[in-house]
Amino acid sequence: MEQQCASARLRIVLGHLVGPSAGTLVATHTSGPIAPASFHPQQFQYTLDNNVLSLEQRKFYEENGFLVIKNLVSDADIERFRVEFEKICKKESKPAGLMVMRDVSLAKSEYIPSEKTIVKVQNLHDDKELFRYCTLPEILKYVECFTGPNIMAVHTMLINKPPDTGKKTSRHPMHQDLHYFPFRPSNLIVCAWTAMEHTDRNNGCLAVLPGTHKLPLKPHDYPQWEGGVNTMYHGIQNYDQDHARVHLVMEKGDTVFFHPLLIHGSGQNRTQGFRKAISCHFVSADCHYIDMKGTSQENIQKEVVETVRKFYGNANTTDLKDFMMSQAQLVKGERTNL
Repeated sequence: MEQQCASARLRIVLGHLVGPSAGTLVATHTSGPIAPASFHPQQFQYTLDNNVLSLEQRKFYEENGFLVIKNLVSDADIERFRVEFEKICKKESKPAGLMVMRDVSLAKSEYIPSEKTIVKVQNLHDDKELFRYCTLPEILKYVECFTGPNIMAVHTMLINKPPDTGKKTSRHPMHQDLHYFPFRPSNLIVCAWTAMEHTDRNNGCLAVLPGTHKLPLKPHDYPQWEGGVNTMYHGIQNYDQDHARVHLVMEKGDTVFFHPLLIHGSGQNRTQGFRKAISCHFVSADCHYIDMKGTSQENIQKEVVETVRKFYGNANTTDLKDFMMSQAQLVKGERTNL
Protein backbone atom coordinates (compact mmCIF):
# COMPACT_ATOMS: atom_id res chain seq x y z
CA MET A 1 0.00 0.00 0.00
CA GLU A 2 2.82 2.38 0.95
CA GLN A 3 4.56 1.64 -2.37
CA GLN A 4 1.38 2.40 -4.29
CA CYS A 5 0.98 5.75 -2.49
CA ALA A 6 4.59 6.68 -3.22
CA SER A 7 4.16 5.72 -6.86
CA ALA A 8 1.00 7.79 -7.13
CA ARG A 9 2.72 10.82 -5.59
CA LEU A 10 5.60 10.52 -8.05
CA ARG A 11 3.21 10.37 -11.00
CA ILE A 12 1.49 13.53 -9.77
CA VAL A 13 4.79 15.37 -9.34
CA LEU A 14 5.97 14.33 -12.80
CA GLY A 15 2.66 15.30 -14.32
CA HIS A 16 2.32 18.74 -12.79
CA LEU A 17 5.72 20.22 -12.04
CA VAL A 18 6.36 20.59 -15.77
CA GLY A 19 4.79 23.30 -17.90
CA PRO A 20 3.31 22.83 -21.37
CA SER A 21 6.02 25.04 -22.88
CA ALA A 22 8.88 23.13 -21.37
CA GLY A 23 9.16 20.38 -23.98
CA THR A 24 10.54 17.14 -22.63
CA LEU A 25 9.14 15.84 -19.35
CA VAL A 26 11.68 16.31 -16.57
CA ALA A 27 11.49 14.73 -13.12
CA THR A 28 11.65 17.28 -10.31
CA HIS A 29 12.83 16.08 -6.90
CA THR A 30 10.60 17.09 -4.01
CA SER A 31 9.99 15.84 -0.51
CA GLY A 32 6.59 15.31 1.05
CA PRO A 33 3.24 14.29 -0.44
CA ILE A 34 1.39 16.26 -3.10
CA ALA A 35 -2.39 16.29 -2.88
CA PRO A 36 -4.26 14.74 -5.84
CA ALA A 37 -7.00 16.78 -7.42
CA SER A 38 -10.56 15.48 -6.99
CA PHE A 39 -13.14 18.04 -8.01
CA HIS A 40 -15.14 19.32 -10.99
CA PRO A 41 -14.04 22.28 -13.18
CA GLN A 42 -16.95 24.41 -11.96
CA GLN A 43 -15.34 24.37 -8.52
CA PHE A 44 -12.27 26.33 -9.62
CA GLN A 45 -11.64 29.18 -7.15
CA TYR A 46 -7.97 30.05 -7.55
CA THR A 47 -7.51 30.06 -11.34
CA LEU A 48 -9.41 31.81 -14.12
CA ASP A 49 -10.54 30.34 -17.42
CA ASN A 50 -7.62 30.47 -19.83
CA ASN A 51 -6.00 28.68 -22.76
CA VAL A 52 -2.54 28.46 -21.16
CA LEU A 53 -2.89 26.04 -18.26
CA SER A 54 -3.98 22.49 -18.90
CA LEU A 55 -6.91 21.12 -16.92
CA GLU A 56 -4.47 19.04 -14.87
CA GLN A 57 -2.33 22.10 -14.07
CA ARG A 58 -5.38 24.06 -12.96
CA LYS A 59 -6.46 21.19 -10.73
CA PHE A 60 -2.98 20.95 -9.26
CA TYR A 61 -2.85 24.67 -8.41
CA GLU A 62 -6.37 24.57 -7.00
CA GLU A 63 -5.46 21.74 -4.62
CA ASN A 64 -1.88 22.71 -3.75
CA GLY A 65 -1.59 26.50 -4.22
CA PHE A 66 1.52 26.44 -6.40
CA LEU A 67 2.68 25.35 -9.86
CA VAL A 68 6.21 24.99 -11.22
CA ILE A 69 6.81 25.70 -14.91
CA LYS A 70 10.11 24.31 -16.12
CA ASN A 71 12.61 26.32 -18.18
CA LEU A 72 10.33 29.34 -18.51
CA VAL A 73 12.88 32.19 -18.43
CA SER A 74 15.80 32.06 -20.85
CA ASP A 75 19.45 31.72 -19.86
CA ALA A 76 20.13 35.00 -21.68
CA ASP A 77 17.62 36.90 -19.53
CA ILE A 78 18.91 35.29 -16.33
CA GLU A 79 22.45 36.35 -17.23
CA ARG A 80 21.33 39.94 -17.87
CA PHE A 81 19.68 40.06 -14.44
CA ARG A 82 22.80 38.62 -12.84
CA VAL A 83 25.08 41.20 -14.50
CA GLU A 84 22.85 44.07 -13.38
CA PHE A 85 22.75 42.75 -9.82
CA GLU A 86 26.55 42.61 -9.73
CA LYS A 87 26.70 46.23 -10.94
CA ILE A 88 24.36 47.24 -8.10
CA CYS A 89 26.53 45.40 -5.57
CA LYS A 90 29.61 47.25 -6.82
CA LYS A 91 27.65 50.53 -6.86
CA GLU A 92 28.23 50.85 -10.59
CA SER A 93 24.46 51.06 -10.98
CA LYS A 94 22.40 53.11 -8.51
CA PRO A 95 18.66 53.06 -9.32
CA ALA A 96 16.97 55.75 -7.25
CA GLY A 97 14.19 53.72 -5.62
CA LEU A 98 16.08 50.49 -5.06
CA MET A 99 16.20 49.14 -1.50
CA VAL A 100 19.46 47.26 -0.83
CA MET A 101 19.50 44.92 2.17
CA ARG A 102 22.28 43.13 4.07
CA ASP A 103 22.19 40.02 6.24
CA VAL A 104 21.63 40.73 9.95
CA SER A 105 24.84 38.86 10.80
CA LEU A 106 26.80 41.37 8.68
CA ALA A 107 24.85 44.49 9.58
CA LYS A 108 27.49 46.08 11.80
CA SER A 109 30.60 44.75 10.09
CA GLU A 110 32.98 46.67 7.89
CA TYR A 111 32.62 45.65 4.29
CA ILE A 112 33.59 46.34 0.71
CA PRO A 113 30.51 46.57 -1.54
CA SER A 114 30.20 43.23 -3.33
CA GLU A 115 27.88 40.30 -3.97
CA LYS A 116 29.02 38.84 -0.65
CA THR A 117 27.35 41.52 1.46
CA ILE A 118 23.99 42.05 -0.29
CA VAL A 119 21.24 39.54 0.45
CA LYS A 120 18.36 41.21 -1.35
CA VAL A 121 17.41 44.16 -3.53
CA GLN A 122 13.77 45.25 -3.48
CA ASN A 123 11.56 47.67 -5.39
CA LEU A 124 13.04 47.12 -8.83
CA HIS A 125 10.69 49.48 -10.66
CA ASP A 126 13.39 52.15 -11.16
CA ASP A 127 15.87 49.62 -12.55
CA LYS A 128 14.89 49.14 -16.18
CA GLU A 129 16.98 46.00 -16.56
CA LEU A 130 15.70 44.13 -13.50
CA PHE A 131 12.12 45.35 -13.88
CA ARG A 132 12.11 43.76 -17.34
CA TYR A 133 11.45 40.50 -15.52
CA CYS A 134 7.96 41.78 -14.62
CA THR A 135 7.15 42.44 -18.27
CA LEU A 136 8.42 39.21 -19.85
CA PRO A 137 5.60 37.83 -22.05
CA GLU A 138 6.36 34.28 -20.92
CA ILE A 139 5.78 35.34 -17.30
CA LEU A 140 2.69 37.45 -17.94
CA LYS A 141 0.88 34.79 -19.95
CA TYR A 142 0.85 32.60 -16.84
CA VAL A 143 0.15 35.47 -14.44
CA GLU A 144 -3.00 36.30 -16.38
CA CYS A 145 -4.35 32.84 -15.54
CA PHE A 146 -4.55 33.95 -11.91
CA THR A 147 -5.14 37.72 -12.04
CA GLY A 148 -7.02 38.29 -15.27
CA PRO A 149 -5.94 40.66 -18.09
CA ASN A 150 -5.35 43.85 -16.05
CA ILE A 151 -2.08 43.22 -14.25
CA MET A 152 -0.13 45.34 -11.76
CA ALA A 153 3.38 44.55 -10.51
CA VAL A 154 3.36 45.51 -6.82
CA HIS A 155 6.39 43.99 -5.14
CA THR A 156 9.69 43.04 -6.78
CA MET A 157 12.85 41.42 -5.45
CA LEU A 158 16.12 39.84 -6.44
CA ILE A 159 17.16 37.52 -3.61
CA ASN A 160 20.80 36.58 -3.09
CA LYS A 161 20.73 34.00 -0.29
CA PRO A 162 24.32 34.00 1.01
CA PRO A 163 26.36 31.16 2.47
CA ASP A 164 25.26 30.96 6.10
CA THR A 165 27.71 32.55 8.52
CA GLY A 166 27.00 29.87 11.11
CA LYS A 167 24.21 31.81 12.83
CA LYS A 168 21.47 30.37 10.57
CA THR A 169 20.43 33.89 9.56
CA SER A 170 20.12 32.85 5.90
CA ARG A 171 16.88 31.04 6.81
CA HIS A 172 13.51 32.56 5.98
CA PRO A 173 10.73 31.61 8.43
CA MET A 174 7.55 30.00 7.17
CA HIS A 175 5.11 32.74 6.21
CA GLN A 176 2.24 33.83 3.99
CA ASP A 177 2.99 36.68 1.60
CA LEU A 178 -0.47 38.19 2.04
CA HIS A 179 0.77 39.37 5.45
CA TYR A 180 2.71 42.08 3.59
CA PHE A 181 -0.02 43.25 1.22
CA PRO A 182 -3.01 45.58 1.71
CA PHE A 183 -4.81 44.15 -1.34
CA ARG A 184 -7.86 41.96 -1.67
CA PRO A 185 -9.20 39.62 -2.87
CA SER A 186 -6.28 37.27 -2.27
CA ASN A 187 -7.29 34.95 -5.11
CA LEU A 188 -6.37 37.66 -7.63
CA ILE A 189 -2.77 37.88 -6.38
CA VAL A 190 0.07 35.60 -7.47
CA CYS A 191 3.83 35.47 -7.03
CA ALA A 192 6.19 34.51 -9.86
CA TRP A 193 9.54 33.28 -8.44
CA THR A 194 12.28 32.29 -10.89
CA ALA A 195 15.41 30.37 -9.94
CA MET A 196 18.56 32.01 -11.33
CA GLU A 197 20.56 28.82 -10.73
CA HIS A 198 20.07 25.29 -9.45
CA THR A 199 18.31 25.36 -6.07
CA ASP A 200 17.92 22.48 -3.65
CA ARG A 201 17.91 21.87 0.10
CA ASN A 202 21.67 22.41 0.33
CA ASN A 203 21.47 26.05 -0.76
CA GLY A 204 18.08 26.82 0.76
CA CYS A 205 15.41 26.14 -1.85
CA LEU A 206 11.79 27.12 -1.27
CA ALA A 207 9.79 24.86 1.03
CA VAL A 208 6.00 24.94 0.67
CA LEU A 209 3.10 23.43 2.61
CA PRO A 210 0.72 22.23 -0.13
CA GLY A 211 -2.92 23.16 0.32
CA THR A 212 -2.34 25.84 2.96
CA HIS A 213 -3.54 28.54 0.54
CA LYS A 214 -7.02 27.44 1.65
CA LEU A 215 -6.31 28.64 5.20
CA PRO A 216 -6.99 32.19 6.44
CA LEU A 217 -4.20 34.70 7.00
CA LYS A 218 -2.44 33.88 10.26
CA PRO A 219 -0.71 36.27 12.71
CA HIS A 220 2.97 36.85 11.89
CA ASP A 221 5.90 38.19 13.88
CA TYR A 222 9.64 37.69 14.24
CA PRO A 223 10.55 34.14 15.27
CA GLN A 224 12.61 33.79 18.44
CA TRP A 225 15.73 32.53 16.69
CA GLU A 226 19.01 32.61 18.58
CA GLY A 227 21.16 33.86 15.71
CA GLY A 228 18.85 36.72 14.74
CA VAL A 229 16.38 37.33 11.92
CA ASN A 230 16.67 39.64 8.92
CA THR A 231 14.58 42.80 8.70
CA MET A 232 10.91 42.14 7.89
CA TYR A 233 11.41 38.36 7.82
CA HIS A 234 8.21 37.74 9.77
CA GLY A 235 6.98 34.20 10.33
CA ILE A 236 3.77 32.45 11.33
CA GLN A 237 3.68 31.79 15.04
CA ASN A 238 1.30 28.84 15.14
CA TYR A 239 1.25 26.82 11.92
CA ASP A 240 0.99 23.02 11.92
CA GLN A 241 4.61 21.88 11.85
CA ASP A 242 3.50 18.32 11.08
CA HIS A 243 1.88 19.42 7.81
CA ALA A 244 3.44 17.74 4.77
CA ARG A 245 6.29 19.86 3.41
CA VAL A 246 7.58 19.95 -0.18
CA HIS A 247 11.06 21.25 -1.05
CA LEU A 248 11.11 22.68 -4.57
CA VAL A 249 14.24 21.58 -6.40
CA MET A 250 14.53 23.88 -9.41
CA GLU A 251 16.93 24.59 -12.27
CA LYS A 252 17.92 27.93 -13.74
CA GLY A 253 14.91 29.50 -15.45
CA ASP A 254 12.32 27.32 -13.70
CA THR A 255 9.49 29.43 -12.30
CA VAL A 256 7.03 28.71 -9.54
CA PHE A 257 3.71 30.56 -9.36
CA PHE A 258 2.06 30.50 -5.95
CA HIS A 259 -0.91 31.89 -4.03
CA PRO A 260 -0.27 34.63 -1.40
CA LEU A 261 -1.78 32.49 1.39
CA LEU A 262 0.43 29.48 0.68
CA ILE A 263 2.69 28.87 3.68
CA HIS A 264 6.30 28.76 2.53
CA GLY A 265 9.84 29.65 3.55
CA SER A 266 13.41 28.50 2.96
CA GLY A 267 16.23 26.90 4.90
CA GLN A 268 19.79 28.05 5.40
CA ASN A 269 22.35 28.01 2.61
CA ARG A 270 24.89 25.36 3.58
CA THR A 271 27.02 25.83 0.45
CA GLN A 272 29.77 28.33 -0.33
CA GLY A 273 27.82 29.79 -3.26
CA PHE A 274 24.93 32.25 -3.50
CA ARG A 275 21.40 31.12 -4.28
CA LYS A 276 19.84 33.75 -6.51
CA ALA A 277 16.21 34.15 -7.52
CA ILE A 278 14.16 36.98 -8.98
CA SER A 279 10.48 37.46 -8.19
CA CYS A 280 7.47 39.69 -8.55
CA HIS A 281 4.06 39.74 -6.90
CA PHE A 282 1.34 40.55 -9.38
CA VAL A 283 -2.20 41.62 -8.58
CA SER A 284 -5.29 42.25 -10.61
CA ALA A 285 -5.83 45.96 -11.19
CA ASP A 286 -9.41 45.21 -10.12
CA CYS A 287 -8.25 44.51 -6.55
CA HIS A 288 -8.96 47.02 -3.79
CA TYR A 289 -6.99 48.31 -0.81
CA ILE A 290 -7.93 47.45 2.76
CA ASP A 291 -7.34 49.30 6.01
CA MET A 292 -4.76 47.29 7.99
CA LYS A 293 -5.31 49.17 11.23
CA GLY A 294 -6.55 46.85 13.96
CA THR A 295 -5.67 43.71 11.97
CA SER A 296 -2.87 41.16 12.36
CA GLN A 297 -1.05 43.06 9.58
CA GLU A 298 -0.70 46.26 11.59
CA ASN A 299 2.75 45.26 12.87
CA ILE A 300 4.22 44.87 9.37
CA GLN A 301 2.57 48.11 8.23
CA LYS A 302 4.36 50.05 10.98
CA GLU A 303 7.67 48.39 10.17
CA VAL A 304 7.38 49.06 6.44
CA VAL A 305 6.61 52.72 7.08
CA GLU A 306 9.63 53.03 9.39
CA THR A 307 11.86 51.28 6.84
CA VAL A 308 10.62 53.43 3.95
CA ARG A 309 11.35 56.59 5.94
CA LYS A 310 14.82 55.27 6.79
CA PHE A 311 15.72 54.35 3.21
CA TYR A 312 13.98 57.13 1.31
CA GLY A 313 13.48 59.88 3.88
CA ASN A 314 9.82 60.02 2.91
CA ALA A 315 8.09 61.54 5.93
CA ASN A 316 4.81 61.70 3.97
CA THR A 317 4.43 57.91 3.96
CA THR A 318 1.85 57.18 6.64
CA ASP A 319 0.76 53.64 5.81
CA LEU A 320 1.50 50.65 3.61
CA LYS A 321 -1.17 51.69 1.13
CA ASP A 322 0.69 54.95 0.39
CA PHE A 323 3.91 53.09 -0.26
CA MET A 324 2.32 50.36 -2.36
CA MET A 325 0.48 52.92 -4.48
CA SER A 326 3.82 54.54 -5.26
CA GLN A 327 5.34 51.18 -6.22
CA ALA A 328 2.53 49.62 -8.25
CA GLN A 329 3.21 49.52 -11.98
CA LEU A 330 0.76 48.54 -14.70
CA VAL A 331 2.40 45.84 -16.82
CA LYS A 332 -0.57 44.66 -18.88
CA GLY A 333 -4.10 45.81 -19.65
CA GLU A 334 -5.84 48.75 -18.01
CA ARG A 335 -5.51 50.34 -14.59
CA THR A 336 -8.78 50.21 -12.67
CA ASN A 337 -8.97 50.29 -8.85
CA LEU A 338 -5.29 50.23 -7.89
